Amino acid sequence: MKFLISLLRLLPPELAHSLALNALHFLYVMGLSKFIFPSSVTGDSFIYRNLNFKNRLGIAAGLDKNGDYIDSLGSLGFGFIEIGTVTPLAQAGNPKPRIFRLFNQHAIINRLGFNNKGLDYLVSKVKSRKYSGILGINIGANKDSEGQKRIDDYIECFYKVSPYADYIAVNISSPNTPNLRALHARENFIPLFSALNIARSEQDFANPVFIKLSPDESKETISDIIKAIREYGFDGIIASNTTVDHSELPDEASHKRVGGLSGKPLFQKSNELLASIHEDDHDLFKIGVGGVFSAQDFNKKLESGASLVQIYTSFIYEGPGVVSKLLN
Repeated sequence: MKFLISLLRLLPPELAHSLALNALHFLYVMGLSKFIFPSSVTGDSFIYRNLNFKNRLGIAAGLDKNGDYIDSLGSLGFGFIEIGTVTPLAQAGNPKPRIFRLFNQHAIINRLGFNNKGLDYLVSKVKSRKYSGILGINIGANKDSEGQKRIDDYIECFYKVSPYADYIAVNISSPNTPNLRALHARENFIPLFSALNIARSEQDFANPVFIKLSPDESKETISDIIKAIREYGFDGIIASNTTVDHSELPDEASHKRVGGLSGKPLFQKSNELLASIHEDDHDLFKIGVGGVFSAQDFNKKLESGASLVQIYTSFIYEGPGVVSKLLN
C-alpha cells in the first residue's frame, strides 16, 4: 500500500485523487476492499441526538464532493462521512493548478473553489447509497452568487438535502470562494442564520445543523457567531476549515501561494480555535478537524473539546490504513 501511495505522489494531485478514489470504489464493488482494508477498528461508539456513531472518527468534507464514493468510504471503518461542499449549480471551480502538496510538512494548499457537479447530482447519489452509517452533507453557495442570492443558495441546498442528511454542515469558511468568509460578519451571518432557521422549521428537520468556521477570525467574531448559533437553535460547530495563514511554513514560496492550508501546520491553529470555543461554551457540540495524523493528535482534539473528529489530509497522505492507526 505504501508503494502505491508513493506512486500516486508522482502524479498531479487532482489526477492522483481521482485515481485513488476510483480504485477504492472498484475494490469495493468487486468485494475486495474488506480484505485489503479490513475495518477492524476498536473506537468507542457515540450517540448524539439519536444518531449512533460507531466511532468518533469521520472523513471531512472535500474528499468526496459529489457523493460518488459514499459506499466505498463507508466500508473503511469510519464512524461517519461528510460529503460536499455542494452548491445549487454545478461549477468547475478555480483555474488549475489549484492543489499543491507540501510533502515535507505533510500539508496541502488548495484553492479549488467549490468545484462540484451540483445539488441534483449529489442528491441522486445519496438516494442510491447502500451505506447505512451517519452521513453529513456540507452545503455552500455558487461563486457568482452575492447578497440575497448567496443566502438563497444555502436555503435551496438545505431544502433538497434535508430529507437525506443525518446532519447538515453550513460552510461559511472556505477561503477559496470570493467573500464567502464575509459571512463571519454579523450583518451577513444573521440574515443567513435566520433564513436557515425558517427552512429548518418548514422542513421539520430534527437532525443537527453545524456551522463550519474559519480559524483565521478574531476571538470576538467567533464568540459573536457562537452566541448566534445558540440564539437560532443550531447544534454546534466544526472547527476548522483551512487557514490562509502560511507564515509557519519554512518555504518562503509557500507563504505567497494563494489557497487554504490543511494538514499538520493547521493542527495547532485549529486546536486553539476549538479550545477557545469550548472555553466559551462548554456544552456546545463540536467536531474537531485539522492536522490529525496520529492517535495522539486524535486524542488532543477530544481533550480540546471535540466530541467527534474528522480527517482529510492524513487520509490523502496515508490512505485507508490511517483509520485503524487513529482508532486502535
